[in-house]
Amino acid sequence: MKGIFRTHTGKVRPHNEDDGAVKENQTGHMLALVADGMGGHQAGDVASKMARDGLLDYWKEIDKQLSPKEAEEWLNDTVQKLNKEIFLQSRQNAQCEGMGTTLVAAVCTDEYVSFSNVGDSRVYLFEDRQLKQMTEDHSLVGELVRSGQISEEEAEHHPRKNVLLRALGTEKSIEVDVKTISWREGDMLLLCSDGLTNMVSDEEISSYLSSSENLDEIASQLVDHANKAGGEDNISLTLVRHETEGVSHT
Repeated sequence: MKGIFRTHTGKVRPHNEDDGAVKENQTGHMLALVADGMGGHQAGDVASKMARDGLLDYWKEIDKQLSPKEAEEWLNDTVQKLNKEIFLQSRQNAQCEGMGTTLVAAVCTDEYVSFSNVGDSRVYLFEDRQLKQMTEDHSLVGELVRSGQISEEEAEHHPRKNVLLRALGTEKSIEVDVKTISWREGDMLLLCSDGLTNMVSDEEISSYLSSSENLDEIASQLVDHANKAGGEDNISLTLVRHETEGVSHT
């Protein structure tokens, strides 16, 4: 497997509240994650960094290869712990009051990918030149689309598009979506914040992922496209490609 994380402030926001990482542990499994902090002056960047650092710290402790069930349990339990830690920090520090973050995280092995989701950052699988969204947005417009009240096209321009129904650290307890999928040689996994998907269509993302470029170049092209389209938010993505060769931590 090869993986890369890339983030950019964008063209509008004064600072970057996104965070993320891709990290192989001692068992050879890889963890990929993206966190999109929320709260502005209420320390959204603190929340996303706490989610990233906490996940990586817990990830380093794993000393055996996980089964899909164990990976799902680890993701759920770890995200639950991080939620409590971020919530406690927001309550104990006035400058952090109201902060929170989205979080998508994936445990990647040669046989399977287990992933978790809280918020509206997304996990996509790119296989057979097809891009498939694997997660559901925990947002107001996402719920309106699922219930048939508005179309996906209407959701794109809905005035309350940024309203989240779930985020890490905003409530004492949180529900975490967890799922496992299989993948094979040549498939790619994309984790990203809405700063990418609000600016770059699924069709455009597919065209970049279809190229023969290396992951570093593909990530750069996606970020550049989002910025050229307006760069209205922080842009973050993690790409993991199923390959038999070594790992890139670029």
